[in-house]
Amino acid sequence: MIKPKAPLIVNSTLFILQIKFFKCVLDSSILSKKHVFCLNKALKLYTLVIHVKTNLMSSIQQYLLSSIYCNNLNVADKIKQTIPFLSEKMGFDASFIRDTLSELEKEGLATTNFNASKITNSINNHNDYKIHRLTELGRSKIRVVLVGGVFDLLHSGHIHTLKSAKALGDVLIIVVATDNNVYNAKKNRKIYHNEKSRLELVSSIHFVDKAIIGSKRSIYETVEFVKPDIIALGYDQFHDEKLMKKNCLERGINLEVVRLSSPVPQLKSSVIKNELGTSFYDL
Repeated sequence: MIKPKAPLIVNSTLFILQIKFFKCVLDSSILSKKHVFCLNKALKLYTLVIHVKTNLMSSIQQYLLSSIYCNNLNVADKIKQTIPFLSEKMGFDASFIRDTLSELEKEGLATTNFNASKITNSINNHNDYKIHRLTELGRSKIRVVLVGGVFDLLHSGHIHTLKSAKALGDVLIIVVATDNNVYNAKKNRKIYHNEKSRLELVSSIHFVDKAIIGSKRSIYETVEFVKPDIIALGYDQFHDEKLMKKNCLERGINLEVVRLSSPVPQLKSSVIKNELGTSFYDL
């Protein structure tokens, strides 16, 4: 395991700077230009180190919040115990994860105050086996973007759209349409991959934070589950932005609905499928 060294270096640097700062003041009743110059440099470095430390910890905390959020989107028996999950995912020592989670709890950003025994039978009272979730405050610290689609044949147009969606927030959630919903939307539509295979395809994209299979009943049921801050629509998806926002508001979900563009609008899965025929695995 790799232990993060930056916080320790930061603390040591601050300590040395403080000693030098006060020693400089105590050793001279009248500050010379040289002393003033050194003090200014020390103060600037002191400020920079605090800024670096704050940004570093803020980035780590935000990553932890995002990871906890995504972990809780798993089906109940697949939700992982937080500390082993994050330690393996980030490559950090469990003690560092434990301390950082403790800080999140103190700041009211995360909690374990719910009935985790319903999620897994292996839970006990030890901190390392707890399952965390975000508080309302913690959830407000991350911006979640939802993108839905079939994703049967991934091409460069998909990648551009998903990158644009990711740039809108901190967490990118992909919702893969069920096989039944795809067939019901277009009776004569060809699908090369079933929903589990399509889920695996989009999950393999490194900047996708989490991919899930959508509800069999309604897209809004999935929206209620994910509770995104933004729904990003592809340039050719049939949904109406205003109607979708209105339907979400009626369900008590206030979010943005945006339409994304594509640098290659002529590149579509349907066009590729017409060229390929019934299967591209026979090529």
